[in-house]
Amino acid sequence: MPIHVQPDALRQFATQSYAALGMPEETAALVADTLVQADMWGHQSHGVMRLFWYGARLESGAMNPNAEPELAGLGGLMTMDGRDGVGQLIALRAMEAAIAGAKKHGIAAVAVRNAGHFGTAMYFTRMAARAGCLGYLCANASPAMAPWGGMKKRIGTNPWSWSAPAGRYAPMMLDIANTAVARGKLYLAKQRGEKIPETWAMDAEGRITTDPAAGIEGTILPMAGHKGYAVATIVDVLSGVLSGSGFGASITGPYTPEGRSGCGHLALVIDIAASRPLAEFEADMERLIEELKATPRQPGVDEIFYPGEIEARNAARAAAEGILLPDATADELRARGAALGVTAPF
Repeated sequence: MPIHVQPDALRQFATQSYAALGMPEETAALVADTLVQADMWGHQSHGVMRLFWYGARLESGAMNPNAEPELAGLGGLMTMDGRDGVGQLIALRAMEAAIAGAKKHGIAAVAVRNAGHFGTAMYFTRMAARAGCLGYLCANASPAMAPWGGMKKRIGTNPWSWSAPAGRYAPMMLDIANTAVARGKLYLAKQRGEKIPETWAMDAEGRITTDPAAGIEGTILPMAGHKGYAVATIVDVLSGVLSGSGFGASITGPYTPEGRSGCGHLALVIDIAASRPLAEFEADMERLIEELKATPRQPGVDEIFYPGEIEARNAARAAAEGILLPDATADELRARGAALGVTAPF
């Protein structure tokens, strides 16, 4: 049976596990928080299920837990070398630099190379919303989809996120992959012993499949057909080609214990106050949200949500009731934690 675990207990367990693997405590706490927050938002494909995927890359030396990202440039466009460090720390530093730059120049971007997988992108774009800014973050990822009409992996899910403050409402946040689903959802379905929809993946022979394992070995389908493929390719340019990092099939993902990641990012922040008073912007965001939610609903639809609203509600529920962990995830965490001398709180 799935079990409920309090977020703070899960954060502590994850932090202790990463510290036992040699990650500095502050960085360990950051990575732990990103994973637990993803679970709280309801995105278990990016939650603590991934804890020891990153752990395996630490153990192999593919990820340097002590690397501090190097920032260059002081204007509206900066560059950052992640030095093959922890992806979440690199994304944090990039977004911090972009926010600071936007507060000075109105708009700022950081092109990041030699980075790593950072988990849920909106964890970092939310930083900008909290600072009264619009935030954007994209990344390229290891090959997952074929070019439109092809049947071999050549381009990643290449996710991107936007966040904006919304006055008295929770921030409006978008975080999507350009595939029909994030690859982690196939791993989650495999872990649960579930079939996947026919719209998610092809097997290695180019045939539509409902078997998540066959989909993992094959290719994930793009969202919206050729449009998803095209957007993923542009994100590859923004993340990898622009920054001078890896691109296309050269990226190594967190699912692989060894090998330099090679991924790149682009963090971009707009200071709203440089365009118009923040209070006016937030008032208009409230009006927009209220108009969306007041739209006449289709039969059987109880409520219309704005982007990020479901996640905000899930997080509030998880804070009160705990995070529901699947059996397989709980069992793995217990076993891997015990091997490190860390006792799971469940």
